[in-house]
Formats: sequence, C-alpha cells, structure tokens
Amino acid sequence: MKKIEAIIDKTSDGYCVYTENSIFSGMGDTAEEAKKDMMEQIEFYMETCKETGYSYPAFLDEEYEIVYKFNVQSLLEFYDGIITNAALERLTGINQKQLWAYSKGKSKPRVTQKRRIEKALHTLGRELLSISL
Repeated sequence: MKKIEAIIDKTSDGYCVYTENSIFSGMGDTAEEAKKDMMEQIEFYMETCKETGYSYPAFLDEEYEIVYKFNVQSLLEFYDGIITNAALERLTGINQKQLWAYSKGKSKPRVTQKRRIEKALHTLGRELLSISL
C-alpha cells in the first residue's frame, strides 16, 4: 500500500492540507473539513482525468493511505483547549513559555524539541489506549 504524506497547516482562515509534492490540497474551517476537501479534490481529479482521457498517478488506482503530519505550531493550536501548555510541560519537560512561543509562531522548535513533543504525545496516546473503564 502506498503512503502519501500530507501536511496540515493552520492558516489565518482555517486549515490547509497539502501533499508534499503539492499535487493535492484542501481547505476548511477545521482540520477535518480540510482533509475532506482534499479527498473530494482527489476524487474530482480522477473523474476528470478519466472523462478527458488524461493520465493520473498510478497509485490512485491502487490502495493508498494518506498519512497526515502537523507542523508544531498547527498541532499546538489544533489541540489548544484540550491539552494545556501546563500539561504539555509535564509531558515533555519543555517550558510553558517556550511551548506558547511555538504555538504562536514566535519561534520554531529544533528537531530535538519536535521529537520530544511527538514522543510525549505518542506515550500519552499509548497510555490512554491501555485504559479500561
């Protein structure tokens, strides 16, 4: 199965999703709406190519999976109100002021900081999945 990487960005108007090679994209007020818009664009593109006889990327005829990636600023904004900077500080060890600067685009995290955030969120996710009520 082919994996297609798509980036989710927060914009001033909502969210934008685009593939690394910028073949496909979508926009919406929420990340979910932007993902849905991109999927509709892919379907429309395929239908149009088939109707007009133009070729399209072969992987679209096969099974493929879209893997969504957030940049740090968009991720922090997306989960704002769900995961506080205080909680993220406890999870990552990164100071709340620094996390705020990342979420507002005042500074960009180094690769090691990105990995700390990602690892902490994955650890939290695994812990949550192991809970039974």
